[in-house]
Amino acid sequence: MRLSPRGLPPAKRFVPRSLLGRSLLIILLPLVLSQGVALWIFYGTHLDVVSRRLTGGVAGEIEYTIELMRRFPGPENRTWILDTAHQLFDLEMGIEPDAILPNEPRVNVLGPMDDDLEAALAEKLRLPFSMDWVSDPQSVIVRVQLPNGVLDIQAPRKRLYTATIYVFVLWLVGSSLLLFGIAALFMRIQVRAIRRLSIAAEAFGMGRDTGPIKPEGASEVRKAAGAFNRMQERIRRFLAQRTEMLAGVSHDLRTPLTRLRLALAMLPANNETMRQDIAEMTADVNEMDRMIGGYLAFARGEGLEQTEPVDLSAVLEEVAAGARRAGAHVVVHVPERLTLQLRADAVRRAITNLVDNARRHARNVTLAATALGARNVQVTVDDDGPGIPPDRRESVFRPFESGASGGTGLGLTIARDIVRAHGGEIMLEDSPLGGLRARIRLPV
Repeated sequence: MRLSPRGLPPAKRFVPRSLLGRSLLIILLPLVLSQGVALWIFYGTHLDVVSRRLTGGVAGEIEYTIELMRRFPGPENRTWILDTAHQLFDLEMGIEPDAILPNEPRVNVLGPMDDDLEAALAEKLRLPFSMDWVSDPQSVIVRVQLPNGVLDIQAPRKRLYTATIYVFVLWLVGSSLLLFGIAALFMRIQVRAIRRLSIAAEAFGMGRDTGPIKPEGASEVRKAAGAFNRMQERIRRFLAQRTEMLAGVSHDLRTPLTRLRLALAMLPANNETMRQDIAEMTADVNEMDRMIGGYLAFARGEGLEQTEPVDLSAVLEEVAAGARRAGAHVVVHVPERLTLQLRADAVRRAITNLVDNARRHARNVTLAATALGARNVQVTVDDDGPGIPPDRRESVFRPFESGASGGTGLGLTIARDIVRAHGGEIMLEDSPLGGLRARIRLPV
């Protein structure tokens, strides 16, 4: 099957993508087909029969009048015949003596009347003639070539067609528009409930607690909304229980570390060797405390923090200032103000992890942010370090994969988890500085 440039069959390019559009298309197609069949039946049978009878009657009256003038020649008889035709047939006739019928192009009109009248005149008269349906809005002008001139005939339009066609077409169009409008209004109400459910699910997936949604619409949509509300509540309870448990674990783990730190501080440092041993043990305790903090941060996540309007430019400036205090050389390129719906502490943690990872391996770090249209924002962290081979860039996001270089192996994992919780994505690429670039895309 031949595909379009977008990877879809050509026919599907014209199919609406939204549920509302497809639902209305499902309603509109049978409606148009049924009304088209009704119009074809009316136009092809009833109207056609009526038109042939009306035009045949007018053509027969013209033929009868011409036959009378042929049998009873003379000016007096001709005047009487034409007056009688006007009174009996409502046909206004006149003769142009010695005139020649001009060769005029024919203009078609809506309906079968002009074709039927032409066929009837050709069958009955067997004389050259012309028809004018345009000059007079109230009548049709027929000109017939006679041996002694041209017979001009003005036939009233009401004698050649019935107004039923306009009533029928108006009924078809009006009823179709009315039914389509009612269906569109009803489907819009039904789709609105599905759209609200989709928006709520997307917001909840991005960490924005919008509260329970009101079930509305069809029964299936109401059940889905109720299930979504129950799912939200279960996830909130799970996060609250996990946070309470981890708080207890954090306290239980840090209590013995605090006692060790206190015991090391109280040990007598009688000589240089003792002081060096105490310093090394204290460093080990601090490293253990930092590792425990990293593990708990990864396990706890930032699920309980609520989103709010945050100036991302200010957050990036804070992260850069913290990295500079740690001895890094960080350059920042951000707009004056860049406001997004974010969990500020979580985003700060994610970008800090990326900057810390960059400064451990490089001398220069560049932090930048730009708006990508009206729907996304891009944050980049560039360094001039050795970088990461392309075949290892995905594996470093797995827990404990990147800890051999001095970290806990959770920094990039936590960063990706936070970014994805906001509905964004993080990717590793080659940096213009020669090292590694971490590129974050966040929805506005």
